Parts: sequence; structure tokens; C-alpha cells
Amino acid sequence: MDPGTAAVIGAAGAVAAAPFVLGAAGFTAAGVAAGSIGAKIMSVAAVANGGGVAAGSIVAGLQSAGAAGLSGAATAAVAGVGGAVGWLASFF
Repeated sequence: MDPGTAAVIGAAGAVAAAPFVLGAAGFTAAGVAAGSIGAKIMSVAAVANGGGVAAGSIVAGLQSAGAAGLSGAATAAVAGVGGAVGWLASFF
């Protein structure tokens, strides 16, 4: 496959998959799902931070994206990573 086409497919696929991946990890509109990978990550972050999850942390960002959707900047970042992975995959 042409590397440019693979990059576009990778970018579009990553943006389309992001909400499903976040939900599957436990970052939902109703909060972090009990017993999920997201709950385990949140627990580790809270223990490391003295009992709370720091505002602006990765966990806080993932929960925000799971609840409200990806921001424009987050969408661009996900598309960039997906495009890079698609481009790299085209060489194998």
C-alpha cells in the first residue's frame, strides 16, 4: 500500500476508534467504570499523588475525553499518531 494512503487510513481509523477504546478502558460519560483498566490506572495515580488525582494529569485527561469526547487538540494528536503508525506499517 502507498505510504500516503496508509497514513490517511491510520489517522482516520485512530480518530474513529478513540471513543470506543476509551470506553472499553473504562473512561465513560458516567465516570470511571468500577473494576476497569481505567479504575486501576486511577487508583495508581491517586496513591502516587497522596489520595487524589491531580488536575491536568493523564488520568484526568483520559476521563475528560471519555466523558466529553476529544478536544480539537486531542483529535489532532490522535490523528498524528495514527497517521504515523499507518505510514510505518506500510513498509512492512
